[in-house]
Amino acid sequence: MNTCREALKILEETSRTFYIPISRLPDDLQKAVASAYLCMRAIDEIEDHPSMDNLSKYQLLKEISLTLQSIASRETAIEQFSRLIKTHVQLLPEVTIRIDEWALLAPETVGPRIWDATAAMADRMAHWAITGWEIDTQTDLDCYTFSVAGAVGLLLSDLWAWYDGTATNRSQAIGFGRGLQAVNILRNNREDVERGVDLFPNGWTKENMQMYARRNLSIADDYTKSLPKGPALNFCIIPLTLAHATLDVLSLGKPKLSRSEVMKLIEQVMSRK
Repeated sequence: MNTCREALKILEETSRTFYIPISRLPDDLQKAVASAYLCMRAIDEIEDHPSMDNLSKYQLLKEISLTLQSIASRETAIEQFSRLIKTHVQLLPEVTIRIDEWALLAPETVGPRIWDATAAMADRMAHWAITGWEIDTQTDLDCYTFSVAGAVGLLLSDLWAWYDGTATNRSQAIGFGRGLQAVNILRNNREDVERGVDLFPNGWTKENMQMYARRNLSIADDYTKSLPKGPALNFCIIPLTLAHATLDVLSLGKPKLSRSEVMKLIEQVMSRK
């Protein structure tokens, strides 16, 4: 089995937005970013699971975090994850069940950084699950968006530096993650509320969240403008363009971009390279 080819297949099935920029990355960087994305998507599916109770989410996320922290070899990692996931195999999607493959996909020189980031995020997601995603203030929202997205921006910065020495503004990298996440919160608000999760601070309207998203997307713009031509810029520009466009249609009262609109925007971005 070609794990990288399998990873790209799962990527395409779970998120075409990220599949396209990841699939265009150079080989080793592609493996590293795909590993990171799929590991984090795997735990995200647990946090957002519609039928798993919060205590079960907390326990499973904590166990995944500990397993990632204890990886000593490929063989032990596969054994540990298999033992952990088998009791939930009927409940979890494929991307989560195969987390051991994604964790071991990255080149050995950067894999531990991805395990560390995923373990930390699993711990943070466990916290939010057990507290019922209680977000009362903007400070709480900043904490949540860092937990699940700002920290991803930091990891990506580390991967760019690992691959070719690209230096980035790490504060802006956090804003890049926060901006994308804020748009996701707006886009998924109805579905979140239906499953009993309200990620808006007390008293906030959609207009307040749109302002929050635009502030952070402005930081994300500065982040991408500072990147030199190369893999990092090629990767970041697609999700950022789609985030801006999604925010624009949401502000007009539309639910989301259509698939044809997404593909048109991606083609426009790629034609400018």
